Amino acid sequence: MNIEGAREFRAFRIHDNNGSVQAGLETLGLADLMAGEVVIRAEYSSVNYKDALAATGRGRILRRFPLVGGIDVSGIVEGSTDERYPPGTPVLVTGCGMGENHDGGFAQYVRVPAQWVVPLPQGLDLYEAMALGTAGFTVALAVQRLEENGQVPSQGPVLVTGATGGVGSLAIDILSGLGYEVVALSGKPGESAWLQSLGAARVLDRRGLDTGSKPLERAQWAGAVDNAGGETLAWLTRTVQPGGNIVSIGLAGGSELHTTVMPFILRGISLLGVASASCPMSRRCGAWERLATDLRPHHLDRIVQEPVTLDGLSAVFDRMMQGKTKGRVLVRLQSDQAPC
Repeated sequence: MNIEGAREFRAFRIHDNNGSVQAGLETLGLADLMAGEVVIRAEYSSVNYKDALAATGRGRILRRFPLVGGIDVSGIVEGSTDERYPPGTPVLVTGCGMGENHDGGFAQYVRVPAQWVVPLPQGLDLYEAMALGTAGFTVALAVQRLEENGQVPSQGPVLVTGATGGVGSLAIDILSGLGYEVVALSGKPGESAWLQSLGAARVLDRRGLDTGSKPLERAQWAGAVDNAGGETLAWLTRTVQPGGNIVSIGLAGGSELHTTVMPFILRGISLLGVASASCPMSRRCGAWERLATDLRPHHLDRIVQEPVTLDGLSAVFDRMMQGKTKGRVLVRLQSDQAPC
């Protein structure tokens, strides 16, 4: 792979300036990127909450500086020393430390270790792969955890918290497509019609929620997919039906969990975790195959709200931190792409 220095390209890079995070567009060469066996001509990325935390300095996400941001990317292999990924192969990468301790996907060229690369599943194109991205991959893992723990649609409603976010909106679409009665919990009542168009049977306003204070409250949900953590997750442990499952996949509402053992020993509920960034490759590829088949969302066009270019990233980060985005935000990385 002899393409060092053959490219100059744009990238969104994050620096530490005496403890203050500064980020913006730069022109880089391949020699500026961290090591890896596979160079990808990146076509699309996506904006996740973790990306916004890293780029704005609101969260301690990055473990080294400077670093190209972005935990997702899809594109075409430009060069490779790994025979599994010859030039021209369409691929995707999500998580694995990209955008945290390795240069990430907010660049027109990306270089990564070969063991992070997932061949694009048949049935998905590069755009759809990033419309799903880490958010969709996380939902696929959550569904698998529910299924492995015996969850079935006939048990009753499944609550999805953080419903208007990327993970939440995809969870509603995917779970409803599997036959689950999905109830959405959101602090944005103005988006109720949109959430119902994705498959939510009902929408609850988080702002008027009475979480109670008893160790056990009225059992309401057969299961839950939780993006919030904190008080919301504690409330879920008290309100999930006997034998029900909660999948914890986010902490937008807080990282602490204050509950009791009673829901676990009196109702036999299960609290399940998902770690998408460090998922083993066999499970990773299996989840992506399902996202191209039985877990493929039915309303992806409604969930992808606003494809942007690298120039629009900073504004998206600010809106996301203010809670003013919904669904998924895609990033077009090549300037010659037609608008979607």
